[in-house]
Amino acid sequence: MIGRIQGILVSVHPPRLLVDCQGIGYEVDVPMSTLYQLPAAGQKVTLLTHFQVREDAQQLFGFATETEREAFRQLIKISGVGSRTALAVLSGMSVNELAQAITLQEAGRLTQIPGIGKKTAERLCLELKGKLAPDLGIPAGKLPTTDAHSEVLQALLALGYSEKEALLALKQIPSDTNVSDGIRLGLKYLSKA
Repeated sequence: MIGRIQGILVSVHPPRLLVDCQGIGYEVDVPMSTLYQLPAAGQKVTLLTHFQVREDAQQLFGFATETEREAFRQLIKISGVGSRTALAVLSGMSVNELAQAITLQEAGRLTQIPGIGKKTAERLCLELKGKLAPDLGIPAGKLPTTDAHSEVLQALLALGYSEKEALLALKQIPSDTNVSDGIRLGLKYLSKA
């Protein structure tokens, strides 16, 4: 398997690059996020890669970061999501935004990406939950700030509320609230929502 490629960037024809590696030109498909980080043609470039062999084609995909490559690999594992769709997702939003949308189960954000319909977005939310880097999922401002908040969050999730609903309820609970009062306040908020 080809894990990394380093050479001279010969040409860029989005989403495809041509990289010269000591006389051999490799065509590499990249998401837009990687495309924006490329040096000018004629300059040295290094990309992490994913090599895909299919019955009818061999394709090389390049990424600027390990998190992009890992997100791509998680996306193509999902039934009905091919490499083109995975590139479209990573071109339409950053890995951080994707992880946040998955964590908060916001399928609507995913449908804004060209080529992603409602069913595909819902499948992505379901199958990627917990598979993207956990530190990317929830922005710092939404993380539970105390042990009590963490326990309240877990309790609301155990009662069947979605992560999005539980986090919204958690925002309404004062930080100095104990667990039992926090659960009561959370349930009160959720019953009104």
